[in-house]
Amino acid sequence: MKHVQEQDAQIVRLINKVDNVHASHVIGKQVEAHDEVEAPTKQHYTEKDKSANELQISSDGLIHVNQLKEFIEGTIKCKIEESSKSSLTYSKPYTPMIDNLKMPMDYQPPKFQQFDQGQP
Repeated sequence: MKHVQEQDAQIVRLINKVDNVHASHVIGKQVEAHDEVEAPTKQHYTEKDKSANELQISSDGLIHVNQLKEFIEGTIKCKIEESSKSSLTYSKPYTPMIDNLKMPMDYQPPKFQQFDQGQP
């Protein structure tokens, strides 16, 4: 979860950086092109983190489509991996007592009304 929050913070910083570049061009000021994004506090960098820090903004304040696509794909993959890890801890929506109930030998589960085969 912490990793996801770091990614969200990094996305916000990149958006702010792009907005600042755009605003400075409107005013007529030049912003340094090599303005660095703050490094996350984590010491381990994944490939996605490296690519996010290497986003190159053109002098017009635009990010290349392929770089943006790779960044978004990496973020989505990371979020999917995080959510799949948490789904391994499934909890049943009922108490364990229900699992321990004994049913009579001749018990037949109820048969619900079924639709007619296409007839109204």
